[in-house]
Amino acid sequence: MRVLAALSGGVDSAVAAARAVEAGHDVVGVHLALARDRAGGHLAVTPGSPGGAASGVVAPLPTRGCCSVEDSRDAARAADVLGIPYYVWDFSERFEREVVDDFVDSYAAGSTPNPCLRCNEKIKFSALLDKAIALGFDAVCTGHYARLDHHGDGSVRLRRAVDPAKDQSYVLAVLGPQALAHAMFPVGDTTKDRIRAEAARRGLSVAAKPDSHDICFIPDGDTAAWLTRRLGPQPGEVVDAQGRVVGRHDGAFAYTVGQRRGLHLGVPATDGRPRYVLSVEPVQRRVVVGALDDLDVHRLVGERPIWCGPPPVAGQSVAVQVRAHADPVPGELVSLDEGGVVARLAEPVRGVAPGQAMVLYDGERVLGSATVRRDEAPRVGRTA
Repeated sequence: MRVLAALSGGVDSAVAAARAVEAGHDVVGVHLALARDRAGGHLAVTPGSPGGAASGVVAPLPTRGCCSVEDSRDAARAADVLGIPYYVWDFSERFEREVVDDFVDSYAAGSTPNPCLRCNEKIKFSALLDKAIALGFDAVCTGHYARLDHHGDGSVRLRRAVDPAKDQSYVLAVLGPQALAHAMFPVGDTTKDRIRAEAARRGLSVAAKPDSHDICFIPDGDTAAWLTRRLGPQPGEVVDAQGRVVGRHDGAFAYTVGQRRGLHLGVPATDGRPRYVLSVEPVQRRVVVGALDDLDVHRLVGERPIWCGPPPVAGQSVAVQVRAHADPVPGELVSLDEGGVVARLAEPVRGVAPGQAMVLYDGERVLGSATVRRDEAPRVGRTA
């Protein structure tokens, strides 16, 4: 097969590409330049083209997250060791529009999105895959920790990785059957320690390179300050369960459901217990806080479901995961249709916010995902 290997500059994608080469595939490496100079600079673009089609080659800008100059150079060195062609493609405009702008708009509306899911859906397995297929490639290979089961009828199923600590099936649950049919995840059957050891044996300089955990376009990790620069200050009130003003804030968008730290409340709770963010109401510029127990969620309602294979059915037992590295919670599908899905949980989860992804599992197999629209927790202080 002709395989396009997405080289992030990290150890996982480098080993994934190496395994694709070793399996006998015709492999071409590509690094996605997603960063833009948000301080007013520009991108330097020159032409380049695997397969003869026009593409953008861009000099990415420095950042501590992914897509830095260092990352592109590490990717280039890995491609050189593997003896494969290497290109840098400029996807920064689409990334800005479909990931960064979506992130800002979601927070402004009181939602808490996961930009990695959006990037996988819109960039790595939509824009990149579309371009790869147009150039005659059969598959896109990445260093994600997940597994694919290929069945005799041609269908593909997404499963958790062997290494539970590195499993990334949660952020891949936005991929439908078409994307999965053209995906390759060669490292999903191996633990991280063994991947690093393999990289060292292959002479890859990224063998000991640390993993990146930040949101790539917020490399300093200060999401609240970044959002304030994008949206401007929007001062408002922090209220308790009875509607009593207990503090003030500079922007409701800087808070998320379940947050405890950084509330700066001026009025202590009557019972002396810590308080947490229960809801964020950006239109009213209000943040509602309350006790930990008020965060319990027993029922989830999601919208825009994406199924990784045949859809499940109402009444089916599932496991529901609401964060990338959270423990799945057993539950039951109450109802589902093209517009949404409702799941009843056997035990409560806490701190679920609109905009998060609810990913449904059947054992290790990923059924699909939906975006949390609302929950059925008692939200005292929330307006209708």
